[in-house]
Amino acid sequence: MNAVATLIAPRSVTLDESVVLSARAALVALGADAGAPDWLAPGTACDLPFGNLAPEQAEAAIRHALSGPTLDIFAQPFATRRKRLLIADMESTIIEQEMLDELGDYVGLKDHIAAITARAMNGEIDFKEAVRERVALLKGLKESVIDEVWQRATLMPGAAQLIATMRANGAACVLVSGGFRCFTRKVRDWVGFNDDRGNGLEIVDGVMTGLVEEPILDKDSKLEALLAYAGEHRVPMVETMAVGDGANDLPMLLAAGLGVAYHAKPSVAAEARARVDHGDLTALLYAQGYRIDEFKDRVS
Repeated sequence: MNAVATLIAPRSVTLDESVVLSARAALVALGADAGAPDWLAPGTACDLPFGNLAPEQAEAAIRHALSGPTLDIFAQPFATRRKRLLIADMESTIIEQEMLDELGDYVGLKDHIAAITARAMNGEIDFKEAVRERVALLKGLKESVIDEVWQRATLMPGAAQLIATMRANGAACVLVSGGFRCFTRKVRDWVGFNDDRGNGLEIVDGVMTGLVEEPILDKDSKLEALLAYAGEHRVPMVETMAVGDGANDLPMLLAAGLGVAYHAKPSVAAEARARVDHGDLTALLYAQGYRIDEFKDRVS
């Protein structure tokens, strides 16, 4: 059997054996050879090995058969499921906040800036122009506010385990964000990424000028980063993973061996080949076949 389907329940849901068997029956009904369920985490994640069926057909069949349960489902070739390079978005992916929105709170414009962010992340407006427009509203803000805003940052559930486990198994993990380096550096060190890339806020004499350092890192830059790091680490594209939630993540999601739209904006979820709609970032570990007793909590 050359492929595997992985069923993953969020923390609030128990994955029942009867649900797994229903998924297996859906594969068999399409003529697939289906192996015995292999539990990666009891009640949470289960592998279904299969053959003689394309992964996309298998996933569609399982989703149709399990229209009721709240599950995330991956179907992929077995041989290349374990990834050697991860490129991750930062905001609303590795951390729960949009830090530019939080900075906007200090000038009384959080809701206004957040509305622009939402439109940019859903691909409704040009990303670079949205960055320039939002940063212009921060003109005159003191640099010291950055450290105050940073105190609001919280990790997305599963983020620490995702990075620590992949790095413990030899993968390179890189943070590539359309946000700002003053925050990507902090998240890199906090979680244990190998490297980070982000945009620069122009600051003169301790005050934000309202300008962004050019060139602005956008969707094309994220794709370029994926390709560059894959080349640097000699990782075939099929062994790469990318994760993000916004329109500026979509090119890298489509290019990666496994591109995962994580609780993504509707336009992104509709186009991505894989997605996590319900669970946390540990779903990306289960998708790679890691068992719960292999999870690490921090980079050593």
